[in-house]
Amino acid sequence: MRNLLLNQNKIRYNKFWSDTFCKRFNSIRYFVEKSTGIIFYKGKGRFETIQERQIDKGYAIAFDEMIDYIDDKLPQNQVIEKAFRKEVKMYPKIAIRELVANALIHQDFTIRGTSVMIEIFIDRIEITNPGAPLIETLRFIDHNPVSRNEKIASFMRRINICEERGTGIDKVIIESELFQLPAPKFHGDKEFTRVFLYAQKTLRQMDKQEKIRACYQHCSLKYVLNELMSNQTLRKRFNIAEKNYSTGSRIIKETIEDGLIKEFDPENKARRYSKYIPFWA
Repeated sequence: MRNLLLNQNKIRYNKFWSDTFCKRFNSIRYFVEKSTGIIFYKGKGRFETIQERQIDKGYAIAFDEMIDYIDDKLPQNQVIEKAFRKEVKMYPKIAIRELVANALIHQDFTIRGTSVMIEIFIDRIEITNPGAPLIETLRFIDHNPVSRNEKIASFMRRINICEERGTGIDKVIIESELFQLPAPKFHGDKEFTRVFLYAQKTLRQMDKQEKIRACYQHCSLKYVLNELMSNQTLRKRFNIAEKNYSTGSRIIKETIEDGLIKEFDPENKARRYSKYIPFWA
């Protein structure tokens, strides 16, 4: 029985491998289930669909088309630079690219009846793939590369769709900070992994957990870059004025209380110059 299951999984894997370049999945029964769904909703819920598209081409062929399709339909913000108005996409394309690539590559092909889903709401993007996370979601930043489908990841790297170095999530965090977006949220269950990208919010609009999540991710990113988080760097991340120093201190204190960050030098008595590192450092 065990050998039969292994052979079935091997056949499915080989089918995916041979059809990564396939123009359409629907000519192969198994891969009809594994086509990628993209859905745009009218509001914050799944009650009313604006547009829906099923990508049934091979991932290697359809990937750039898929990302361009999503990016073209995303809302834009107006910014003013040197007296000229400029349209800027609400979400960084690099972040979407990395997250979609991760979802495609790390999905569990043995789970039937489900596939990668990309859902766009008025206030967020949700990207879901079948299969539990292989590592703790808090450690997505700078964890050693772990892949459920190593050969697929290697192949996708060779055609410049992804990296095997495990830096994709780091890029997502960097881009989210540059776009002044709330921190992405990573959620895992025994059957799926889901990532949330949120539209812009002011600090006042963020709840406590959103501020804590952003502080932890910022601290982790600084550590990855061989730097240390401080009140000053956190204020820059949130665009907090220097006179509101205490706001940054409160967010740091709450993140420490949640056990996500810690002081780099607990003996330091000068709080204004304190540095911080993630809990796992």
